[in-house]
Parts: sequence; structure tokens; C-alpha cells
Amino acid sequence: MKLTIATTLAAVTLVASAPLYAAGSAADNVTMSDPYVRMVPPGQNVTGAFLMFKNGDDKDHKVVKADSPAAKVAELHTHVNEGGMMKMRPVKDIEIKAKGETALKPGGLHIMLIDLKKPLVEGENVAISVTFEDGSSKKFDAQVRKLQPMMQMQHDREHM
Repeated sequence: MKLTIATTLAAVTLVASAPLYAAGSAADNVTMSDPYVRMVPPGQNVTGAFLMFKNGDDKDHKVVKADSPAAKVAELHTHVNEGGMMKMRPVKDIEIKAKGETALKPGGLHIMLIDLKKPLVEGENVAISVTFEDGSSKKFDAQVRKLQPMMQMQHDREHM
């Protein structure tokens, strides 16, 4: 009889925890598109990574950390207007609303790669990983792109 009760309790516990497993992690529900890293002039050791996050889940998710073997430090950043000057500032997380999208783009949210370990070469890929609020993570490659000033201005206007 004790074995039957223990077996029943184990089955109840397994069934009770099944919805948590079935829901999936943030990494399972958030996709990324068009990731790229801005190429920088020789001698500059800081750049930004940009992409689109899309959340297919019914609940909000947050990116809480970024890492890249290409840089000593990777931080989540945004631009803010302080006294008429645009300045970059770290943020603690980047929210991706349920069934929504969050764009990381020049002049807005981005992943800052600080203290690059080697010069970036146009067309090569930079490995980046992001960690979500639930501890899950996802890796992706971001292509190094050289952005011309006119292309950049047009890009910024299109996304305002």
C-alpha cells in the first residue's frame, strides 16, 4: 500500500509540473532576425550589435545579459537625451512584450561590445549570446557590416 501511495504522489507531482515544462523557456519562445554588428574604424574598440527580437509567447520576456567572445565586456544599452545631448546608458534589461517585437537599432536599444579583442572585419560573424530572465540563453552570429553615413541616416528615419 505504501508503494501505491508513493507512486500516486510521484504521478501527481509529475502532472502538476508538466505545464511548466510544456510552456518552454524564454529562449524557446523568442526568435531573432537580422543580427549585425557595426564595423568600426581601426583603433576603435567599442561597437554596437543590433537585431530584432520577436516573442511568440503569451507572456513578456526580458533579455537580462549579453556576452560575446569578441569583447571583454558586453552590456545592454540605450540612448537617452540629456540636456540636448544624446548619450548611451546601460539598462538592466530589454523587455520583449508577449506576441510582440523589440528592435535593437542605432540610436536606441543595443548590445554594446566594449574592449574588442581584435579588429572587426566586414562580412565576418561575431558570436553573441543573450540570457533571459528565466536563466535560459540563446546564441547567434551577427555579421559585421560597414554602414555608410547616408545609409545610417536613412535607416534611422525608417525606424522612427
